Amino acid sequence: MNKRTLAIIACLLALALLAAGCGGGTKQAPAAQPVELYISAAASLKDALAEIKASYEKKSPNVKLVYNLGGSGALQKQIEQGAPADIFISAAPKQMNELEAKNLVNKATRKNLVENKLVLVVPENSALGLSKFEDIANAKVQKFSMGETATVPAGQYGQQVLQKLGLWDKVKDKAVFAKDVRTVLTYVSTGNVEAGIVYKTDAVSPGAKVKIAATAPEGSHQPILYPVAILSGAKQGKAAEDFLAYLAGPEAKAVFEKHGFTMSK
Repeated sequence: MNKRTLAIIACLLALALLAAGCGGGTKQAPAAQPVELYISAAASLKDALAEIKASYEKKSPNVKLVYNLGGSGALQKQIEQGAPADIFISAAPKQMNELEAKNLVNKATRKNLVENKLVLVVPENSALGLSKFEDIANAKVQKFSMGETATVPAGQYGQQVLQKLGLWDKVKDKAVFAKDVRTVLTYVSTGNVEAGIVYKTDAVSPGAKVKIAATAPEGSHQPILYPVAILSGAKQGKAAEDFLAYLAGPEAKAVFEKHGFTMSK
């Protein structure tokens, strides 16, 4: 074998080694597996969470947020019955407390996320002149709507206000109970009832077609707190922790405040 042949073989071996080395160096890490994060949340958070979903999925493209929105009491029952959920955001502490008592909540992750106010709303073209909760007792109000007092936090807060004002026994027969606050809003905006009790955030939501007649007097109901926690049965613990941190951060804060919420201290 002459020198020229040896040189060619050496050159080919060097090129092969170089190619092998380059191939090893450019091997990419496996792509992150897509994650579906299931979040059961109070219906009154609908608009804010829709905006947060768009921004978060853009920031974390491997995560898909799957919302289950409804009355907090109904969501609580679903979780108790084993419905898939990684995170629960309730519109009141009661539902979270009951889940926690059954060890269905990761207590270490629980925190109060946002706060809200309770208001009396009327159709935007209403000429009844309602200006306070006491006006529900007037004969000109034949029907008003509020959330179910057994399962909907807004209904429970509304009942507290009416009891505090000495109105409950006078007006409860006029009440049209709804499965969640968004349904109350629909009843009012379509004129099916003369007034409704909802959260301030619902009253100012896009397309609400209602106007605020009154805000519940200070001290007439328990503080409206929205606790959030990762559930004990969460299948996406790490993704849930990351999303919980995002919800408490500056980007989500701006969205919540835009939609009328106040961040909890």
